[in-house]
Amino acid sequence: MDISLILLFLLLGTFTGFAAGLLGIGGGMLMVPFITMLLTARDFPRELIVHMAIATSLSTIMFTSLSSVRAHHKRGAVLWPVVKVLAPGILIGSWIGPWIGTKLNSFGLALFFAIFVGFSATQMLMDKKPSASRELPQAPGMFGAGTIIGVLSGLVGAGGGFISVPFMTWCNVKIHNAVATSAALGFPIALAGTLSNIYFGMHEPGLPPGSLGFIYLPALLVISAASVFTAPYGAKTAHALPVKSLKKVFAIVLYVLAAYMLYKAFR
Repeated sequence: MDISLILLFLLLGTFTGFAAGLLGIGGGMLMVPFITMLLTARDFPRELIVHMAIATSLSTIMFTSLSSVRAHHKRGAVLWPVVKVLAPGILIGSWIGPWIGTKLNSFGLALFFAIFVGFSATQMLMDKKPSASRELPQAPGMFGAGTIIGVLSGLVGAGGGFISVPFMTWCNVKIHNAVATSAALGFPIALAGTLSNIYFGMHEPGLPPGSLGFIYLPALLVISAASVFTAPYGAKTAHALPVKSLKKVFAIVLYVLAAYMLYKAFR
């Protein structure tokens, strides 16, 4: 791997690590298009690039989430009981997601994501208050929610914050707690998704040197090193921002992600 590619991966890791700490997202939805671009420029096998970008992005979240959640936990913002009830469904869904990704039509999937993410962004930007009586569901409902979060995250290589934060705020969880708890959920999502991508990609023909299944190890190492360093600064910034400002930032990021998914759908 040449020095220019190392520097680009370092820059990408620095930015996405900060975003992970700030918004409770693993940075995956931001990372995937850039990794795709970089691997394309290096003439990686065209039919494998997107799979490798998603898998590599997901694997970096294992390290980013640990760094981010440590900073949030110090401030007492992580709702560990919520993590406990969502995690089983997330582990199952995150294993299934990469497998489904090889089977489904990408147009309908990308279009669904764009509509869902755009709706979530609008709700957050309007600062529409949820019903005061609405609460997080009981254990079976949380298992189902965790499974959906895991499947969608595994499909697109994301840490799940683009779904879990709007879901929790819709259920009257404070935005700072939702961001912190989402950061903690990033690890089980990334762990199960990474193992799944290794398993389903292990015998894929044409993988370039340095690959472990669909994961490109040089990119994983460089991006993770940078993102682990910057994630705590993002978390610190999140707790310094007022709730309305944090919601606006998150809504803008969601709109960008929705636009990207629309681009992928109609490309």
